[in-house]
Amino acid sequence: MKPRSVRDTVFYGRALNELNYPFGDFFLFDSFIIAEIHEDVLFNWEEHGKRITEDLSNLYENDGRDIVYISNRIHSYNVMPADWIKFFRNSYKLRGYAIVSYSRASYLNALLEKLFVPTRFRRFRSLDWAISWATELSRASVVKV
Repeated sequence: MKPRSVRDTVFYGRALNELNYPFGDFFLFDSFIIAEIHEDVLFNWEEHGKRITEDLSNLYENDGRDIVYISNRIHSYNVMPADWIKFFRNSYKLRGYAIVSYSRASYLNALLEKLFVPTRFRRFRSLDWAISWATELSRASVVKV
């Protein structure tokens, strides 16, 4: 599938908020977040993850336990996979984590990243499918409570 930004979908109009940083754009929905990190960024905890996590925790008023994070990898960038350990060690949580990848290299990187993310994890080739999964995951958790 061809990479496309959430801005180019019907979902964009449903976003509750949009946060734009020099390193990426984050689209906030009721029960999930879609991240689009910019080209050539080396995304790490100290420079990027800590800041966005604190901002999102304040906006959602929780530690992430009710949020599914969708990484829409429309640009080529790198992630420090081991930095996920810092995220969870700082008492943050996620209901689920999805990576939308559009290339074989991105798919292989997602497999490596999965090793460091102790939560529900899925990889998709379509943003639509990732959003559908995030929505179902959130609905299923509400029913179980």
